[in-house]
This record gives sequence, structure tokens and C-alpha cells, in this order.
Amino acid sequence: MSVGFVKTYDPKKVIVTFGGVPLTGWADGTFIGVRGSAERFTKKTGADGEVARARSNDDTHEVTVTLMQSSPSNTYLSTVMNIDRLTNMGIRPLSITDLSGSSLFFWPEAWIKKDPDVDYAKEVGDRAWAFDTGQIGAQNINGDFIPG
Repeated sequence: MSVGFVKTYDPKKVIVTFGGVPLTGWADGTFIGVRGSAERFTKKTGADGEVARARSNDDTHEVTVTLMQSSPSNTYLSTVMNIDRLTNMGIRPLSITDLSGSSLFFWPEAWIKKDPDVDYAKEVGDRAWAFDTGQIGAQNINGDFIPG
């Protein structure tokens, strides 16, 4: 009989900060998405079948956080977005840390990509905020640490 190690994921232990301010009031379902902006390598195949690849040095990402319409973080993000619109001073550090796992993402530079879509209905809705980032500063997924 083998003894396993049960792991527990707790969404309350996922911390996202933007400009050092923790975001709160997550929507139900998927509330954080991280997508790389580029493929890690591109491949080129010659007429004779020789294959070469080129490494992309684009370590930027698109990050989406989805908040409930009632989240106080919407006010903070709206303020930063408006500051950026008026002064071009909306670039802030962005971090995502899963305290119940081993995931860590840190970007020294990130900004709000666009206004969130806004809908009003009978029930509380969601606000999806999309960020673009500069190069990643640190990444640790499943125990692998990769300096940016």
C-alpha cells in the first residue's frame, strides 16, 4: 500500500497585486488567465527537409483577471487606467502568487490593455481586466524557477 500526498488548492490563497495593491472580489469560475505572447520557438523547414528553429526572446504575456462587478478593485483599476490615459503613467508591477502551490509570476512592468466590457443585468456580473506585460521578471511553475 503506497502512501500518497494529498494536495489542496485554495483559491483564497491566490494573490494578485498590481502596483503593490492586492486585487480582491474574484468572479466565480476562471478568475485569472496567463497567456504567453509568443511561441517559444519558430520552425523553418528547407526544401531538402533540413529543419532549423529560432528562439523567441519575447517573454511578455497577456494576463486577464476577472472580478465581480461589486469588487472594490474595479475602482482601483479604473483609476489606474484613467491615470494612464491622461498621463501615460499607468505602468505598474504585476504579480500572481499561489500560496497553496508553487506558482509565481512577476512582471516589473504591466499595464491595463483596454477598458473592460461592462454589462448590467438582474444579477451581479463580472468585469474582465486585460493586462499586457513587459518581459517577465520571475516565474516559478511546479517548482521550476526561471529568472527573467
